[in-house]
Amino acid sequence: MGEKKGILIICNLDTRGKEIKFVKDMIEERGHRGILLDFSMEEPPPFSGDITCEEVALRGGLPIEKVREYYKTNRDIATDNQIKGGVAIVREMIRNGEVHGAFGIGGATATLVATSIMRELPFGVPKLMASPMAAHPKYIGQYVGTRDITMHHTVLDIVKMNPLLKLQIVNATGAICGMVEMTQGQVQKFDSPVVAITSFGPGEMCVQAAIGFLEDRGFIVVPCHAQGEGDKAMEEMIGDGFFDGVMDICSGGIVENLFGGNRNPGANRFDAACQRGIPLIITPCGLDFLSYGGNVKKLEETKNRKQYVMDKLRVQVRTTAEELRQAAVVIAEKLNRAKGPVKFLIPLKGWSSLDMEGRPLYDPEADKAFVAELYKQIKNREMIEEVDLHLYTPEFAGKAVDVFMKLKDWKI
Repeated sequence: MGEKKGILIICNLDTRGKEIKFVKDMIEERGHRGILLDFSMEEPPPFSGDITCEEVALRGGLPIEKVREYYKTNRDIATDNQIKGGVAIVREMIRNGEVHGAFGIGGATATLVATSIMRELPFGVPKLMASPMAAHPKYIGQYVGTRDITMHHTVLDIVKMNPLLKLQIVNATGAICGMVEMTQGQVQKFDSPVVAITSFGPGEMCVQAAIGFLEDRGFIVVPCHAQGEGDKAMEEMIGDGFFDGVMDICSGGIVENLFGGNRNPGANRFDAACQRGIPLIITPCGLDFLSYGGNVKKLEETKNRKQYVMDKLRVQVRTTAEELRQAAVVIAEKLNRAKGPVKFLIPLKGWSSLDMEGRPLYDPEADKAFVAELYKQIKNREMIEEVDLHLYTPEFAGKAVDVFMKLKDWKI
């Protein structure tokens, strides 16, 4: 099994002491160290954690007595204090090499606190949350966000040990033990330059070909699914220094953010690469449509536009010329601030598998409106290059990789 690993157990012992003790015992039976970080806010716990709720409270800025008072009158303040304190403590433990994985268990409040603290652990370090909230559609994005947190849906509430709940706790504890035993840990160094590439279905042929061409040239390629959270995570990882360059093939998050689409990654697309000054290729795949599946209001507002229905959750609505002009203004503002080499490649024969002659979202006039506005707004027109190909081809992928290679004197 290898070396003894430190598994942080983030918990509130005041309401779930027996269940947490069961988890710690199982972890230690596996030969690891279970480290209880107790953020209890309501009552004094039945026994102390390895890191006590008093310590967590003080690191957050308040004594535990004040936390318990706020828990009854203004629970948000109490919760935020314990998150702040837990984060401060865990950051130190990470620097000291004490934590090899994190495990959370509990209901809604425990899930919020535990996952907030888990987000401080580096990418690749195992993180698992066992909770009946794991499948809640309104909260799961807040719990996981862009981090590599595994959610174990216990189905049952973590209130009192019973045979069915025990099954779930055993499974979840076994999962985190297996993860820390098998993990490679956080990646410290790569032997070759690492390139992020955005991907999703309507750009897949181009993306797959580009991945092959980049790998043939010696790059490590990391595809990031441009469904909103995936490209948002990519931006964060660029900022954290994971990538040496970016091929942003599927850049549609810009219009999704502007016009309330389902794949909204927030307002920061392109910002990290432009700020860091790493080589950046952008193409307009995904700017040609908005994802409105399941959004009754948006579908009603756009019912007279061209649409492509993949299934009830994935309805793609063609962007208009005016929407694309607005997107061009936003993109140009970002690229005008770029500190490094950038090329925006415009495929003149269509931008995605849905934007080609004979396909449902083909609209070359809207595409031209975007290009004209981009030229108008961009300060350095050499950032834009038109390519007489369709994006959804290996040939365009090859051209994009060739241009990428010229943005920097790569040492591979």
